[in-house]
Amino acid sequence: MADLQDQLHATTEVGELDDLVHAPFPGGPFPPDTAEPYDLVSDPAAAPLDRAHAILAAHPVADGYSGLPWALRHLPWFDLELGESSVDTDVPRLREGHVGALFWSLHLPEGLAGDRAVGATLEQLDLVNTVVRAHPEGLRLAHTAGETTDVRNCGRIAVLLGPAGAAALGDSLGILRSLHVLGLRVLTLSGVSWASGAGLTRFGEEVVREMNRLGVLADLSGASDGTIRRALAVSKAPVLFTRSAARTLRPHPANLSDELLAAVGAAKGLCMVPLTAEQTGPSVRDVADHLDHVHEVAGRECVALSGTYDAGTAHPQDLADASCYPNLIAELLHRGWSEPDLALLSWGNVQRVLRGGDFTARAAQQRREPSTAKIAELDG
Repeated sequence: MADLQDQLHATTEVGELDDLVHAPFPGGPFPPDTAEPYDLVSDPAAAPLDRAHAILAAHPVADGYSGLPWALRHLPWFDLELGESSVDTDVPRLREGHVGALFWSLHLPEGLAGDRAVGATLEQLDLVNTVVRAHPEGLRLAHTAGETTDVRNCGRIAVLLGPAGAAALGDSLGILRSLHVLGLRVLTLSGVSWASGAGLTRFGEEVVREMNRLGVLADLSGASDGTIRRALAVSKAPVLFTRSAARTLRPHPANLSDELLAAVGAAKGLCMVPLTAEQTGPSVRDVADHLDHVHEVAGRECVALSGTYDAGTAHPQDLADASCYPNLIAELLHRGWSEPDLALLSWGNVQRVLRGGDFTARAAQQRREPSTAKIAELDG
């Protein structure tokens, strides 16, 4: 990881952000015949699902990918606060699943490029703002790690904008800056001439530097191995993989080899394991296998969760919608995951990466002016 990140200490930061608040005993603050507060999380006799709910009440899920914006485009009417059976995600199910924040994807159908991709992304941004304003009791936009925590403390669910596809830039750094002003915080580096199977071009590297200056995080899920390696070398901020699991366990193109997982760990990036049958397998145990593997190879600070709900994919059994996260945490508890590791998985690691992006942007803005580079100048 770049030198700037040496000043960030994720474990200490998570402790500062989230003091553990254990759920009270169901019948009151103390169980019968005891003088100490009841600690449901640490009680080995408690059911794993009850313990999972208690842990997530203190450390909610930061979900790395939701396809909800595009799904809502096709509904003539919806109410996410009351409940919406036409999609996998609504406020009641987010609360039941203890989701405290989620990234709303601005990805577009394949085939859109150039001005059409830019225009469609702007329409998606407008839709997200409209949806959030229409559901003020449940949802609130957030742009930084601090705002995400503030939204959670206000009893709302934080919505972060991105990832968007690289085609949304129209090969223009000025459009990147405009999208950032409108709230974009994550950009996927694939599907364009400057981030392709051959890796990042000179213009692609300049895009990454400008993203660092702005505080837009790079999403490398689905990027070529060459792009991944070059982005890890160029980026001063942590990178994300919003939908990637372990290729050793399931050979999907978006999943990562052990070599790349180790590189992500060395760079203090974040691999967000998707809850999809295609990438991780048909059962909650399969998803847990991928989480175990990424935890072991990349490290405890480099693994997080990506529901990938409303993205047109099938989900494993017992993980059908956004309310099902406690089932996964219960499985991990059964496997011996500790409470601190689960706190990092659900919330702390995403906060670390968001804060890393904010820190890098503040430092870069002191020494770097907005880039005026053109793709024709750098790539010919």
